[in-house]
Amino acid sequence: MSTQRSSKRTPNASTSSTAPTSAPRTSARNHKAQAVAGEGILIAAGGRAILLQLANPAIGHGVADHSHFGLRPLDRLNGTLSYVYAIVFGDAALAATAARRVNHAHVPVHSNGTSPAYNAFTPELQLWVAATLYESATHLHGLLYGPLDDDTADDIYREYSRLGTSLQVPPQLWPEDRAAFRRYWNEQLALLTTDAATRAVAHELLHSRTAPFWYRAALPLARLVTAGLLPPHVRELFDFPWSARRQRRFDRVLGGIRLIYPRLPRVLRHWPKNHYLRRLHASPPAPVG
Repeated sequence: MSTQRSSKRTPNASTSSTAPTSAPRTSARNHKAQAVAGEGILIAAGGRAILLQLANPAIGHGVADHSHFGLRPLDRLNGTLSYVYAIVFGDAALAATAARRVNHAHVPVHSNGTSPAYNAFTPELQLWVAATLYESATHLHGLLYGPLDDDTADDIYREYSRLGTSLQVPPQLWPEDRAAFRRYWNEQLALLTTDAATRAVAHELLHSRTAPFWYRAALPLARLVTAGLLPPHVRELFDFPWSARRQRRFDRVLGGIRLIYPRLPRVLRHWPKNHYLRRLHASPPAPVG
């Protein structure tokens, strides 16, 4: 099944296939899964997720035509993290509010007779976006901590599925288990492609001249980490330079994070999640777009 399709239906900001109706589970296993999902270092995989999204032609052109996150990358970051944390950690009311804001932001995002056709309400496209967030986060977690036990990995998989099913992804469209997800993932990777428009968005994102100074100062490291985390053929799709020397630099950075980050107090490692949840409870989440 290809995600490179567009829904013909009219966008509707109130549309949601499975709007959250209950608070997240509170079992011990679920607490363990949420402890993993709450690690702040997983934000470092965000660039990888965005580029994998851009390499889907429909999503990439939707972003190129309607989003300004290359010019305002912090807006995109804040909106995405607000949604993720609201869905995975929030109660039913907070999750529903976040989903409504995303639906509202998606209303104008559809093609007008151009190719490739796209519509932000297309379930298959939303599935790919949610899949990149799940796979990128768990990929980086595995590099830093090693493989998870099967029960925790299954619980995390179910938690992240709600990123899609809280919008227009029907539950039956989300791959039924991690083995099915891996098959879906490999099929979609083979379909990815880029063009001048989507490569320009990626370049704008990773070479921003309008972001705050601290953000621009971090971009060289972000470019290295993002490129290093990408599958090699996707790295090539974006014309990212890579070499044995860059690989060694990436390995050293990853080794340093692996050495230091897990030893930090949990209050520091989970600070981003707790910060966003405090903001979400104080005011509605920012739109994602």
